[in-house]
Amino acid sequence: MTVRAPDPVETAASPPDSANEVETDSLLRRFASFALRCGMLWVLVVLVIVAQNLYPTFLTVDNVRNMMSQNAPAAIIAVGMTFVIIGGGFDLSVGAIYGLGAVTFAKMTSHLSLGINLVVVALVGIAAGLINGLIITRFKVNPFVATLGTSSLFLGAGFIYSNNYPVVAEAGSDWLGAGQFLGVPISGIVMVLVFLAGGILLSRTTFGQSVRAVGGNGEAARLAGLRVNTVRCTTYVLTGALAAVAGSIDTSKLSSGQADQGASLPLLTIAIVILGGTSLSGGEGAMWRTVVGLLIIATMTNLFDSLAVTTAVQLMAQGAVLIAAVGFDMFGRAALPRRRVAKR
Repeated sequence: MTVRAPDPVETAASPPDSANEVETDSLLRRFASFALRCGMLWVLVVLVIVAQNLYPTFLTVDNVRNMMSQNAPAAIIAVGMTFVIIGGGFDLSVGAIYGLGAVTFAKMTSHLSLGINLVVVALVGIAAGLINGLIITRFKVNPFVATLGTSSLFLGAGFIYSNNYPVVAEAGSDWLGAGQFLGVPISGIVMVLVFLAGGILLSRTTFGQSVRAVGGNGEAARLAGLRVNTVRCTTYVLTGALAAVAGSIDTSKLSSGQADQGASLPLLTIAIVILGGTSLSGGEGAMWRTVVGLLIIATMTNLFDSLAVTTAVQLMAQGAVLIAAVGFDMFGRAALPRRRVAKR
């Protein structure tokens, strides 16, 4: 009688198969993370495709040049607003500082050269930003309330300085706002340089790291030895200077300055920053995200203008896109941690 050898014991899944599953799951998670965290890029790509189909001259050189000139002032302010929001702050006074810078620039065109005039305007913006920063950091006033109050203060100062009338700039002062260099608007060149400088300052310097730390957890940053009040105050000073200079660019283009010509800018610049994906709660954001937000707003505005869409419809569409885009981005930020926890 022959004895049959027992069958070999079957093992569980082989190590190679398990390794492949882990690698596939890791790749899927990375792709999902990229898709969710860079959701605004997808929105921008779709908008550009739609705009080009509806408006065939959208990507022509002339139209791009026009978009740069139109959006440069708001873009410059948005750079400063990025620092304020990442630092856990909020600034509703940029429109009033913009108008104050505009009337100051227009008044000084008959007395000062362009370079000195810009320095004076920047100093006006720095003073306004310093007032904001000190009220918020020293007197512990909520940024929303503080900048809402100083907005009225700066707006009133602008009206008093201009005697409640538009101030006409001297002839020949339009180079900054309407001039070109090698076919590129000067205002567009300034915008690009400000974005580059802001990106380097935010991502490559100790100050940028400090802004993120303060915005993420102010108390932890203070215990780590950071001068929280100084960092926050500096973000408002930077934003004030940029807002005033942006007002000078607009005045140079229009050849006149008015104290209330920046009334719509606070919400517009905040929308640009938030639409790009910078967190309203502070501590998280990047300058490239602000660029994406700017391009989305600029694309929508240019497309609507080319199609002769009414202002009311434009506002409704911009609000809907802002809510949808931010909602998608917030969903992505919340979903990724849950996915990681579920996989553990």
